[in-house]
Amino acid sequence: MPRLNDQVRELLQEYADLINITGGDAFRARAYEKAARAVGGHPEDLAGLDAKGLQRIPGVGRSTAEKVAEYLSTGSITALDELRAEIPPGVREMMAVPGVGPKRALALHRDLGLASVDDLAEAVRADRLSDVAGFGERSGEKILHGIEVMRQSGGRSLLDAATELAEQLVAVLSAVPGCTRCAYAGSLRRMRETVGDIDVLATAADSAPLMAALTGLPYVAEVIGSGPTKTSVRTTGGVQVDLRVVPEEDWGAALLYFTGSKAHNVRLRTMAVRTGLKLSEYGLFEVDGGAKVVSATEEEVYAALGLPWIAPPLREDRGEIEAALRGELPDLVQESDLRGDLHTHTDLTDGLATLEEMVDTAAARGYSYYAVTDHAPDLVMQRMTDEKMLAQRERLRALAGRHRRLRLLHGTELNIGPDGGVDWPADFLAGFDVCVASVHSHFTAGRDAQTRRLIRACENPYVHVIGHLTTRRIGRRGPIDVDLDAVFAAAARTGTAIEVNSSPQRLDLRDEDVLRAKRHGVRFSIDSDAHATGQLAYPRFGVGTAQRGGLTAEDVINTWPWQRLKRFLRKDALR
Repeated sequence: MPRLNDQVRELLQEYADLINITGGDAFRARAYEKAARAVGGHPEDLAGLDAKGLQRIPGVGRSTAEKVAEYLSTGSITALDELRAEIPPGVREMMAVPGVGPKRALALHRDLGLASVDDLAEAVRADRLSDVAGFGERSGEKILHGIEVMRQSGGRSLLDAATELAEQLVAVLSAVPGCTRCAYAGSLRRMRETVGDIDVLATAADSAPLMAALTGLPYVAEVIGSGPTKTSVRTTGGVQVDLRVVPEEDWGAALLYFTGSKAHNVRLRTMAVRTGLKLSEYGLFEVDGGAKVVSATEEEVYAALGLPWIAPPLREDRGEIEAALRGELPDLVQESDLRGDLHTHTDLTDGLATLEEMVDTAAARGYSYYAVTDHAPDLVMQRMTDEKMLAQRERLRALAGRHRRLRLLHGTELNIGPDGGVDWPADFLAGFDVCVASVHSHFTAGRDAQTRRLIRACENPYVHVIGHLTTRRIGRRGPIDVDLDAVFAAAARTGTAIEVNSSPQRLDLRDEDVLRAKRHGVRFSIDSDAHATGQLAYPRFGVGTAQRGGLTAEDVINTWPWQRLKRFLRKDALR
């Protein structure tokens, strides 16, 4: 099944959480957390690996490997099932609420008898949480927000999982004899941060072989409905897939219609009506007489409405049609425009791959420059020291000639403290090529405090990029409360770039916030925040978010040639 590694990662993380919640050994729990990250970041599929093969994954020991092998062969892990049996199901459900976690969920069940997320919401509204140790004045408000975040993401897939499934489906269906075109559409084609159903479109003279190929896939658990033009199935992972087969001559109109968004399509149909035309998934027709005007390509349909082709990430009715009419559509940044990555990690801190492995993978991506930015010492669990960081710098310098066309940059990801300060003094920071600064703690501080700390970080002459500014994790943790416009204004004023973090779990900034930041004149950095070699491919998702925010290559500092980027990074010298 697609994303097997992610499934195993979630199971191992759940096992670690349950060890903690049942009072088990904290060291053992951390070992399983590390193994979960290792499996999730492993670039190869776990299918087919035995226990010995699994142990070759860094961070996976014998006991973990045996549990993973058991899951691969039986579909379950006995030790995990036994721990689950010790915890009421409602507690596990509440654990998933952002801001609750394992220990709080157990306390709520023990002290208040809560057994579901609905019980939790009712208890918050009744102001019962104040009777439980560890819950402050604002806890209820934050938990209600966490419940909302969780429910908004319920039943939706993250962008990487949805993309992998969709690309696999397109590959399978494209290989069916008689299929002349095949592509995914819907919110995935528009690069929305989460995806509900997977919409796939194909052309063929005979649809039956395509429908049979879809329903016959080993990871299809249920056929919801099947006919000559549309088949809907549900995968074993719970994702609905809708396949539509259309005539070749109607491809463009169908692709436009099923890509959406609904609001964009309504605007197009309104424009068509005003000119005596009717637009549907079958084509653009004259109202009088019903003659078909165009339907073969999206470009032809847009042109017949007096518009240039509009890129799918922009199709949200957020001003793209007006911009098209004015001839002012942005020339959107592309993944191929990226010349480097300015935020990555190695196994010196919480990464899973060695420095050499990360450098080699970056070189294989064709980058001109590549920054290693391991965590600074204020993130205590990473156990960083001055000596370790300086030793890494020497190792990186020694690798300078390993790939002739790749410039290696030594950086760090600093921690923005509650007062806006960062880890090291100025004289130590001056030795880095690039510094990313991010919030990793004090997520619940008030709006004014969060705004002040981020503005002060922007004003630090050694901070070049603000990483994952809002700190959100999609479906797991909401954003911090901050005056974004004030921070964007400070970033523009100080020449500090704002990151579009490409991790599918973050995609931070959101597309709407990217659009706002651009209006302030902010520059951006689209980075992977990779903790494993496979994650260096994440920028495709960050680019999608950037496109939805209307960014061009000019807006993004890591599309610039090295000499121009170098001038930008001399922030302290330009003040």
